[in-house]
Amino acid sequence: MIAPLGPDDAGDAVALWTEAGLTRPWNDATGDFLRAVDGASSVVLGVREDGELLGSAMVGHDGHRGWVYYLAVADGARGRGLGKQLMQAAEAWLVERGLPKIQFMVRSDNTAVLDFYDHLGYAKQDCLVLGRRLD
Repeated sequence: MIAPLGPDDAGDAVALWTEAGLTRPWNDATGDFLRAVDGASSVVLGVREDGELLGSAMVGHDGHRGWVYYLAVADGARGRGLGKQLMQAAEAWLVERGLPKIQFMVRSDNTAVLDFYDHLGYAKQDCLVLGRRLD
């Protein structure tokens, strides 16, 4: 069953994200997790089996667009549909809040993940993501 995670789940979630190759040294994944579970417009959804965190997805919105970050499924649990279920739960969370759009970023060289999202019916958007560090 997919359910919101809380602050005490930070270690398990960050370990899962690290295992899945989603973390980067310049990003504070624990800080990201804690801000999301503490935010009014965000949540981290997780799925556990026998106490073990098998998958998670951070979901938030800016009032118009919903965003998904850190979608990860443990190596040993892949191929069971958990990634699809997490995306469906993320979509449902956003729909419940009246958001008309969902989007997320995938590194362009991550072809396996791009194939996964293509299979779920997601398409590339014609835009560039620009940014800079504020810390």
